Amino acid sequence: MNFSRFAAVPVALAGVVLSAGSALAAEEGLPGAAMSLWWALPFAGLLLSIATGPLLYPHVWEHHYGKISAVWAVMVIVPMALFYGPGITTEAVLHTLLLEYMSFIILLFGLFTIAGGVLVAGNIQGTPLVNAGLLLIGALLASVVGTTGASMIMIRPVIRANDNRRFNAHVVVFFIFLVSNIGGALTPLGDPPLFVGFLRGVDFFWTTAHLWRETLVVGGIVLAAFLAVDWYFHSREQGQPKIKDPTPHSKVRIRGLANIALLAGVIAAILLSASWKPGIAFTIQGVAVELQNLVRDAVILVLAFVSLAVTRKEYRAANGFSWGPILEVAKLFAAIFICIVPVIAILRAGLDGAFAPLVSLVTTPSGSPNDLAYFWLTGALSSFLDNAPTYLVFFELAGGDPKVLMTTLGSTLAAISAGAVFMGANTYIGNAPNFMVYAIARERGVNMPGFFGYMLWSGSVLIPTFLIAGFVFFG
Repeated sequence: MNFSRFAAVPVALAGVVLSAGSALAAEEGLPGAAMSLWWALPFAGLLLSIATGPLLYPHVWEHHYGKISAVWAVMVIVPMALFYGPGITTEAVLHTLLLEYMSFIILLFGLFTIAGGVLVAGNIQGTPLVNAGLLLIGALLASVVGTTGASMIMIRPVIRANDNRRFNAHVVVFFIFLVSNIGGALTPLGDPPLFVGFLRGVDFFWTTAHLWRETLVVGGIVLAAFLAVDWYFHSREQGQPKIKDPTPHSKVRIRGLANIALLAGVIAAILLSASWKPGIAFTIQGVAVELQNLVRDAVILVLAFVSLAVTRKEYRAANGFSWGPILEVAKLFAAIFICIVPVIAILRAGLDGAFAPLVSLVTTPSGSPNDLAYFWLTGALSSFLDNAPTYLVFFELAGGDPKVLMTTLGSTLAAISAGAVFMGANTYIGNAPNFMVYAIARERGVNMPGFFGYMLWSGSVLIPTFLIAGFVFFG
C-alpha cells in the first residue's frame, strides 16, 4: 500500500442501510450527559492517525494501519467496559457493528463491486468544458444511484480523460466535491442522511422540492470555480512539453450494461427495506436485527456476486478494478464506527452533555431554531463524524416530528439536510466515496493532495461557497 492508502472515510452510505433509529440506538445505554470530552479522545486520535500516518511514518502505516486503528478502538471498548459494565458496552458495540457497520460495508461492497463492472470504454480529451460536462453528469447521476455508485462509475473515465495532462489532481478534487457529495442532495437515495430522514417519515420527494435551489446554487458556484481553475491549469500546460497519452482517444461506449440492472436492484432492495415492515426481528445479545434489513443485505450481496459472475473480466481489468480500496475502507471504518459511539452519546445528551456550548448555538434567545447555526453545526460535525447519526441528532434537537419539520420548520430541516450532505466534501473522511475516489486516483498515478492539502482546496472553494449559501438560504 502506498501513500494513497491513507485512510477511508467515515460514513457515508451507512445511513442508507440503517433502520429509522438504529444510528442512535447504539448509545442508548450510555450516560451521555455524564461523559466528558475525554471520551472523544480515541476518535480524535484515530482521525489524527489517518491524517498524519502516511506523512510521518508511511512505511509503518502502510503495513500496520489496521492494527493502529484497532488500538484506538480498544481504547474505547476497554474503558467503557470498566466504567459502565460489559453488558452496556457489549450492547453498544454490537449495535454499532450489527446494525450499522455490517450493513454499511455490505452496501458499499455491493455498490463498489457492481459499479466497478460498468465500463465507460473509450476516451476523450479532458478539456475544461469536457471535464465540466463529465462532472455535471456525475453529479446528476449521484442522486439516482447514490454518491458511491456515481463515483465508482465516473471516476475512471474522468481520470482517463486527463491522464495526459500535467496538472490533473484538481479535477479529482472537484470530482469529490460535486459527484461524491453535492450531487447526492436531491433524493433520499443520493446520500445517507437524506435516506435516514426518509426512514424517519420525511416524504421521498421532499428533498427534491426543498433542496433543489440550494443544490443548484452550491453546485453551480463550485462548477464555475472548477472551470476557472481548470482553464488556468490548461493554459499553463500549453507551453510545456506534451505528455504521451497512455489511453489514446477512441469512441466512447458503455460496457457491462447488465450491471445497470443490478444497480437498480440495489436501489429496489433499499426501498423495500424502508416500506416492508413484517415486524420480525432476531435478537443477538440484546440487539434486535430486523428481518427486512437482513433481506436487504442478503439481496445486495447476491447482486454483487451476480455482477462478479456475469461481468467480463476484461471490463474490470480495463477499469483498473481492485479490492484494495474496499479493504481499506472495511478496516478503517470498523474502528471509526466503534470510536464514534461515545461521541454520538455525548451529542445525544444535548444541552446536558459536554458538547452543550455547541448545541446551545442552534436555538435563538426566543426559543426558535437558528437555521444558520443548524446548517453550520450539522455540516461541521458531518465533515468529521458519521453524517447519518449527526443528521439524526440535529433532527431530534429540532423536534423530531417529520410532519412539523416538513412544514412549519421546513427551513430548519433543509438547513440540517444541506449541511449534512454538502459539507461531507470538506474532508477526505466526510463521506464514504471521498477516500475511495482518492485511493483509486492514487492507484492510477494521479498526484493527489494529502489530508491537509485537500482541506486547503475545500477551505478555499467550499467554505466561501457555503458562506454564500448559508447567508442566502438560512441567514
